[in-house]
Amino acid sequence: MPPVSRIKSTVDDPNGIVRRYAANSPLRSATAEELVNDDNPFRRPVRPHDLGFLDYGKPLTAELVLRLSSLLGHRMLRTVHDTDLLFLPSGGEGHPSREDADAFRSTENRLNGQQAAGVLEHHLFDWLADEHTPLDGPLTGLVAHVQAVLEERRAAPSRALDVARSCRHRKQAATFALVQLTADRPAAQSAVARTLLGDYDTAHPALRGLLLEDYTDRAARAADYRRLLTDVDLSAEPYAYWQFLLSSSFAGANHLHTVAHDHGRLSEFLGAWVYRRIEEAVTAGGYAEMVREAYGNSDPAYFTGAPPVTGESLAALTRQLLEPLLQRFGSEASVSFHRGFEDARRLAAVADGDLAVQLDWADRLDEYKVKAEKLDAMIKENALEVDLETFVESHEETSTTHVHDDHRLVVVEVGQMHFWNNVGEMIPMDEGDKLLIPAERLHGSMVRSGTCTYHQPVITEDLLSQV
Repeated sequence: MPPVSRIKSTVDDPNGIVRRYAANSPLRSATAEELVNDDNPFRRPVRPHDLGFLDYGKPLTAELVLRLSSLLGHRMLRTVHDTDLLFLPSGGEGHPSREDADAFRSTENRLNGQQAAGVLEHHLFDWLADEHTPLDGPLTGLVAHVQAVLEERRAAPSRALDVARSCRHRKQAATFALVQLTADRPAAQSAVARTLLGDYDTAHPALRGLLLEDYTDRAARAADYRRLLTDVDLSAEPYAYWQFLLSSSFAGANHLHTVAHDHGRLSEFLGAWVYRRIEEAVTAGGYAEMVREAYGNSDPAYFTGAPPVTGESLAALTRQLLEPLLQRFGSEASVSFHRGFEDARRLAAVADGDLAVQLDWADRLDEYKVKAEKLDAMIKENALEVDLETFVESHEETSTTHVHDDHRLVVVEVGQMHFWNNVGEMIPMDEGDKLLIPAERLHGSMVRSGTCTYHQPVITEDLLSQV
């Protein structure tokens, strides 16, 4: 479907559009058996019941981009982007993936997705416009900026990788960090492939070859990508770890697909693509070292084989990309390139910070259990009034992974539950157990007993600062 069908924020009922799209069966909430899903690439749990109180009619601000509406929004937007890509059912007739495949590929789902995409893109990405700094001057100034960013990123490649390598539970941290790549790297390859399609050779004779070279390299390293995941006992099946993907891990590739879909934003796509090349190059060494330290003999060839990026090669690439566009469209081409470059840079910075905080929290759950005990005691001893939600759930009732927009305790009153925030990490919680879950931290749970009653007191910043 053409990009023009993507409806912007002028629709009368943006939330209704989003809910209609999320009603498609592959997006239904997860069951106990679906924590890891390595045999059905069409299955994309979203928590549709939460859409009843989330507002997609207005854009997020920079401070709110890790909230629940962002996580669910990016899950839905990724599913829209994937609708016209090739995924294969895992089994023959009667396999559950066949039914989900039919619903995923249906004309109704495609139409609903096109409408939802405009609403979701407005909600998820319009905050980036508030951060734009106009770029003045000739192409040489933009080239110098791109080179300066490369040096800046080399000096401080990744806070998240630093945290992962310093965690007490290093293998668990490395696993979660690698899982995040499954949201990003295959999707980025697909976005590059989208832009290869088209008839613009006379307008930009070099572009198809430049993109094809990048795509060919990514395709050639796909075997190393699969081998890496297999070596560390992870599945390479598409979106096997859907429930463990942070919203910020979806965001960069979702943005790349968004500007690839809208062909009027070609220069933005090229800017975002160039920044992605920088990001992948400067973090490759850190990922390789993390893999070696966490897994011993695992082969990090996927990272060590990444194409190098130098200041000279970046300058040449930027000129090759922009000179034909500047001749045809004038300075707007460089302004748009800069916009896409900076938007991708901001999204990568958000993702790096988000992953660092998630890894640190997961590595120190014992400390957050102690904090929870102290907070619970303070509330009871001082008879503090706090907002509270209470849940009574039955055996194997499962909470699709999510985040809260506020800090919460989990206090188990009756029964037992499993809590999780990483692949393969089932954390038992019994009667009387307590845990502090900070705002915006990804987690899920499942009831292990016949029934389970648990409470979630909301913790204010002021109360949290006291423990």
